[in-house]
Amino acid sequence: MDFPLIQAERKDGDEPFVGAAGVRTELRLVDFWRWSTSDLLVNTTRAVLAEFLVGSALGCAQGVREEWAPYDLETAEGVSVEVKSSAYVQSWAQRALSQVKFDISPRQAWDKARNEFAGAPKRHARVYVFCLLAHRDKATIDPMNLDQWRFYVLPTATLDAARPSQQSLGLSSLEALEPRLVP
Repeated sequence: MDFPLIQAERKDGDEPFVGAAGVRTELRLVDFWRWSTSDLLVNTTRAVLAEFLVGSALGCAQGVREEWAPYDLETAEGVSVEVKSSAYVQSWAQRALSQVKFDISPRQAWDKARNEFAGAPKRHARVYVFCLLAHRDKATIDPMNLDQWRFYVLPTATLDAARPSQQSLGLSSLEALEPRLVP
């Protein structure tokens, strides 16, 4: 049996959870969001936050984020963008600051219509934006403070030419590729 694709609708957070016989409960979607994603330092949430920040700056954060797309964002002009995130400070206990590393692995694209991976592994976006939460003091780190972030923009063609099959990229290696630092 085939199931059709479902297009998610953007929510506002006030949607109620419903119980037996469709009775609305006191729980709202925003309650779940507060519970599940308030720790903006945790890697997975920080990565989605970075996508949101870049998408907002590019004017393409409307609608709903697509988890399994071959790249993270697409501008109104059709430029595909992959967003990568890293940070020195983590939400867990640390003995030292974390090394800055970005995942740049070529990957197969997920074909959602056919429900399978398709094509050879590659980097699918035209541009990469490397987002570094650069603040180093755990007591004052705030991922919502944009002054604590650094955004590096690099064409995928540059990355492919210099590091065609490399899986990760450290900060010094990224800087050696001369990305554009965007305030």
